[in-house]
Amino acid sequence: MDINALQAFTAVADHSSFSEAAAQLHLTQPAISKRIRQLENELGERLFDRIARRVQLTEAGHALLPSARRILLELSESRRLLANLSGRVAGTLSIGTSHHIGLHRLPDLLRRYTHRYPDVDLDLRFLDSEEGCNLVEHGELELALVTLPERTPPALLATAVWDDPLTIVVALDHPLAARRVQDVAALAGSPAILPAVGTFTRGVIERAMGARGLRPAVRLETNYLETIRSMVSIGLGWSALPRTMLDDSVRALEVAELPLRRTLGFVQHRARTLSNAAQALIDEAPTAEARR
Repeated sequence: MDINALQAFTAVADHSSFSEAAAQLHLTQPAISKRIRQLENELGERLFDRIARRVQLTEAGHALLPSARRILLELSESRRLLANLSGRVAGTLSIGTSHHIGLHRLPDLLRRYTHRYPDVDLDLRFLDSEEGCNLVEHGELELALVTLPERTPPALLATAVWDDPLTIVVALDHPLAARRVQDVAALAGSPAILPAVGTFTRGVIERAMGARGLRPAVRLETNYLETIRSMVSIGLGWSALPRTMLDDSVRALEVAELPLRRTLGFVQHRARTLSNAAQALIDEAPTAEARR
């Protein structure tokens, strides 16, 4: 069974799209289609249905997917074990990170890392923290540098790097801005602009308010914190932003009994041997010894 065909198969299955799979593997869409046809011919089974521009796994495709992932992971693991024997820090490091970390935390770390290890080629992808964890769990990324979940899935190992406290912010002329100290009830009664339901940061906010029997009155949702800051600054609602993002366009509030903290760090697969390049990046981080 051809490894390239299995890679194409899992990529199409993950994205439900031939074009997105082609972009991920840096191939043309016809090349992806050819590999899928070859695999289907070899197995004598159709692996995908193409209905109304949607790509869905067939029953045979669902049956093959776990084995295909396992084969690719074992091959990747073998390659890393052999490469690590040399002790060199080189090769390609596939890592995902959130847009916020990419803008505010990652540049200094990567500057030091690339200067020390110039033979490493970075395959850097920007994505939501939740997707980063999912891709590491499924073997598509070696590392993710993201907002860590409250409970790390059993298959993953998290390494805390930065404590990232959140601050409640409003527009300069928002009604709540008249007093810097507010109570949680006043906040719950005012419209909020928050990340989407299911995101790790949204969970931090909802759990903190829920512990006091309150829920945020969400007006808008977006996962881009820079967009949230802009919407807050024009008075559309309050939000919670990392302290690293505070500027003169918003007013920071003290909210009694509402401590909001999240942790940023690395996520890796617990059963996967890290490449020398991945381990070196973790070691280069400022507090790599702090583990969850």
